[in-house]
Amino acid sequence: MSLQQIKTLAMSQSKRLYVTTMMQVVGRALQAISEQDEEIQKISSAFPEGFVFSMQVLPNGPGFALRKTADNSLEFLDDIPTEKPDLTIYIKHLEHAFRILSFQESTAQAFANDRMIVDGDISFAIRMTRALNRLEAYILPKLVAELAIKEYPHIPLPEKVLHGARIYLRVATNFISQQVKFA
Repeated sequence: MSLQQIKTLAMSQSKRLYVTTMMQVVGRALQAISEQDEEIQKISSAFPEGFVFSMQVLPNGPGFALRKTADNSLEFLDDIPTEKPDLTIYIKHLEHAFRILSFQESTAQAFANDRMIVDGDISFAIRMTRALNRLEAYILPKLVAELAIKEYPHIPLPEKVLHGARIYLRVATNFISQQVKFA
């Protein structure tokens, strides 16, 4: 194996690890924001109870799944269900997922560049995209969020910092409790 092949393999594996980690963070962050943000709860109220959303990288890449609960929040599922989710957003390739999750390309631009496929009701996909955009507005620095989302909402700095801190705390708590459960 040549040095170039080793570098390519190492880069591919590091991108897979990054995308896997970010999928877990995004899924858990969506759960966290849905527990506290009225706008996200309003968005998810349009979904039927038990509605399952997943995001996955094709052909067999990482992903996450969420289920809508009775209180309009989203519950992170440890595994993607074996039964078909109500809505799945597929990212066509690991490289595309890396570009999206490293904020080199916005979700809207990725859709426009045909890097994603929606399997399910398109109106639900639009709602989930709004939820993802709102999440990114809270957890990313404004400079990065403006690259990631089409239209950055007006969020007062104290609200952004407080909401963002709560989301990150819940994500960290969720990761830790997950590790304890498997130990």
